[in-house]
Amino acid sequence: MEGLEKGKLYICPTPIGNLEDITLRVLRVLKEVDAIAAEDTRHSIKLLRHFDIQKPLISYHEHNEQTKSEYLIDRLLNGDSIALVSDAGMPGISDPGEILIKRCIEGGIDIEVLPGATAGILALVASGLDTRRFSFEGFLDRGKKGRRQRLEEIELEDRSLIFYEAPHRIHTTLKDMLEILGNRKAVVARELTKKHEEFIRGNLEEIYEQLQENPPKGEMVLICEGISQDTLLARKEKAFEDISIKQHIISFMESGISKKDAIKEVAKTRNIPKSQVYKEAIDL
Repeated sequence: MEGLEKGKLYICPTPIGNLEDITLRVLRVLKEVDAIAAEDTRHSIKLLRHFDIQKPLISYHEHNEQTKSEYLIDRLLNGDSIALVSDAGMPGISDPGEILIKRCIEGGIDIEVLPGATAGILALVASGLDTRRFSFEGFLDRGKKGRRQRLEEIELEDRSLIFYEAPHRIHTTLKDMLEILGNRKAVVARELTKKHEEFIRGNLEEIYEQLQENPPKGEMVLICEGISQDTLLARKEKAFEDISIKQHIISFMESGISKKDAIKEVAKTRNIPKSQVYKEAIDL
């Protein structure tokens, strides 16, 4: 860390529950840097004391991220090395850090991201749902309108969906999901890596009813399966009930593509043979 004209920013993941999950590399870096930028200094000081690390702490959270980023950039440009930590997990993932990382890249400051715990990935792997392809959604909008709008936008997403949610909003979120996404398989993971780690499995309706009877505590991860191909096909067929194949071809052609390409798109969209579409396009 010595001999550099500019300092370096270290992105240091912290345990999401069990303190044993911190890596030896993260501990070494935290002991070597000049300062540590923390989401909640009161929370981070407990972690540092546990591992006997004494370094200056800088408050860096969502409410001061813009202004504190400038301060941290100045220190990095003057040669200081700084570690960024969040309360739990990987900084920058549903936690402050994204702005600072962008500013470092723009300013030619080196960044080193250390591997570590991420609640969303842990919950996905343990969910039993499809892990080959997934979409990380993080926290949905706290307002009903914004939350429902986002759910409507991802209604036809066929990848597994990863959400973070707080206990006082989980019921309304599950209710909105039921209405918009349908009754899909899902898993709620809470208290991850802690003594009372719990996975609540079932479909959205079953989980909603269970959490109504036993209100949960602590932030949690909600994993929901993507739309099935059968459901997606049924919805596509329903969407085109009121438009003929010929009208569908014309609508594509009016968007500027050739009749040949329009035939391909209609066949693909409606999941029917191209020959069937071609017959409708002969006189166009």
